[in-house]
Amino acid sequence: MESIAQIKERIRICPDGELESLLPEFAADERDGVRKLVAAGYKRIDAYKKECARTEEMWHYERMYPDREAIGGIDEVGRGPLAGPVVAACVILPKDCKLLYINDSKQLSEKKREELYDRILEEAVSVGVGVVSHTVIDEINILQATYQAMREAIAMMSVKPDQLLVDAVHIPQVSIPQRGIVKGDAKSISIAAASIVAKVTRDRMMAELDKEYPGYGFAGNKGYGSAEHIAAIRSMGPCPIHRRSFIHAFVDDPEGNS
Repeated sequence: MESIAQIKERIRICPDGELESLLPEFAADERDGVRKLVAAGYKRIDAYKKECARTEEMWHYERMYPDREAIGGIDEVGRGPLAGPVVAACVILPKDCKLLYINDSKQLSEKKREELYDRILEEAVSVGVGVVSHTVIDEINILQATYQAMREAIAMMSVKPDQLLVDAVHIPQVSIPQRGIVKGDAKSISIAAASIVAKVTRDRMMAELDKEYPGYGFAGNKGYGSAEHIAAIRSMGPCPIHRRSFIHAFVDDPEGNS
């Protein structure tokens, strides 16, 4: 007879989709420890089925275009920070993609985003990323910079989309048919995947910039206006990657002149 520890390990390493076939093996085992493991296993199965149903629903918009071969979801990260670039991503997922747990990047832990980022890059038909600097943001404003980042993301695609699904906005100067979806990063799996790619890309960039410009907490706040970040701007002044058009309220001379 297997020990409880051995059964626990078998259940632990079993893929979620195969667990329902495994658990009946232990149905006749009357040990309390095994019964608890089996009960926890069935809860895991329920959670897995709910996630499958949620993910299936997130294909709703993609399936509205059965005649389109390459549907690209687009999202951006970094419109609100006081420092750093705005980053956009465009992702085409294969129509038979079975990735679970993809969601609006803001709803995911950093660990889950990093895990899904790697899986998206492995399975996607094509991924493009556009980065527009703080300097350009100051020159043309954040909305126009966001559009530029999105256009750059599309231009970086190895496979060009024939339909775009975009989080909330309509991108000017793009000839590809597009559909804006309010809160699209929570409703479309392609947009959600793009939000994860953009978020992880920008977060990694800000972690590197934190090493170059220490003292502002960029690795933690990612350039957003946390209390500590604002206090650092006021005490140290802005650094080269601060968006001058965003920080007027915090410094007398946002240009950093002496």
